[in-house]
Amino acid sequence: MTRPGISHAAILKAHQRDQSGRNPDIMSHTMFVNLPVQDVERSKEFFTKLGFQLFGMGDEMASVVINDRTQVMLLAEPVFAGYARNPVAKPGDTTQVIMVIAADDREGVDALFEKAVAAGAQPVGEPRESFGRYQRAFTDLDGHHWEALCLVQPA
Repeated sequence: MTRPGISHAAILKAHQRDQSGRNPDIMSHTMFVNLPVQDVERSKEFFTKLGFQLFGMGDEMASVVINDRTQVMLLAEPVFAGYARNPVAKPGDTTQVIMVIAADDREGVDALFEKAVAAGAQPVGEPRESFGRYQRAFTDLDGHHWEALCLVQPA
């Protein structure tokens, strides 16, 4: 099943890569996602258990390297609040964003999900398959919503 107006072929084309590993139809920018955390050390340990490397660490911040173009900045809540113009949302009470990490296949989705739960994450719902995607969701130690996702061929 695909989303109305978007074919499965269009979804797959959006993920095609040239010889350099980049999609020539998409501009390439580095993305930094900033997340407030209660305990930077605890969050660093959590993401390390998921297999991610850390960069630019300090007492009040650390960067989780998702890939060469994406990093998640873990900022102590007071530091994060210093950058925000509005009050900082409490992730356990509200959902402002869902972070999604792509995997190559179902096994990769399941492996990341299982690592997250083993490291203390809470599962969110059941595994889902729709719109040509397979995904599993969890919340991290601070309550931020994450999903692991892969593209699948429709049956």
